[in-house]
Amino acid sequence: MATKSCVFLMYHEIELPGRPLCQSEPGYVRYILTEQTFRDQMQWIKDSGFRGLSVNEALRYTPEPSVCITFDDGCETDLIAAAPVLLAAGFHATFYLTAGFLGMPGYLSAQQVRELDAQGFEIGCHSMTHPYFPDLPEPELKREIVDAKFQIEQILGHAVDHLSCPGGRYDGRTLEMARRAGFRSVANSRFGANSAATSRYELGRVAMLRDMPREEFAATCQNRGLWKKEWRNRARRAGQRLLGNHFYDRLRAVLLRGSKP
Repeated sequence: MATKSCVFLMYHEIELPGRPLCQSEPGYVRYILTEQTFRDQMQWIKDSGFRGLSVNEALRYTPEPSVCITFDDGCETDLIAAAPVLLAAGFHATFYLTAGFLGMPGYLSAQQVRELDAQGFEIGCHSMTHPYFPDLPEPELKREIVDAKFQIEQILGHAVDHLSCPGGRYDGRTLEMARRAGFRSVANSRFGANSAATSRYELGRVAMLRDMPREEFAATCQNRGLWKKEWRNRARRAGQRLLGNHFYDRLRAVLLRGSKP
């Protein structure tokens, strides 16, 4: 009997003392958790009797209480900070890599990607250079999806089955390109749990934010109150469509800078 739903958690870089972040913009930093916060969250999952799964495992929708743990971008802290915590907890996870960032300062090298893979973690694709897919003409969309998949597969020596969309943004062309490339799933940033009724090419994920209270994290894992977040998320997506991705992001950056103490 399949479980009713599974929440997919979306993480990014982990902040370590004395180590500079890959980016410093407020819109980026709001998604960065400290190592201790991440450790505390994984401990809560374990203490609550949940399993931590990769995307491939989560798509089986087994009856046991579980969450799917995913990371975007391919930061070096995936290996040096997140992986040890996950291994200690007995959890699996999927690390979506931005292929063009590999080897850059703060990001995983090809050898580190192979090491993460050898530790039993699932490797996915997060595009070539992190653009918004709907903004791209067909040749660039192919490079960001098809060529990025091939590049990561060349590093690993095996297939890469799962894709996540930068900014959670996608369109029909994105999904068709992903299918043709051989991806078995595509993840976005819709707030809500996934189930067997969810299209594998439109998997929602919930972003873990720097200022998320412990109570809110617990409610998220338990799929409580996510519908409220999704209503706000729909309003945001409407703004993105109305203003365009570029102008919307510039406006958001100004607002985030203005809200800093």
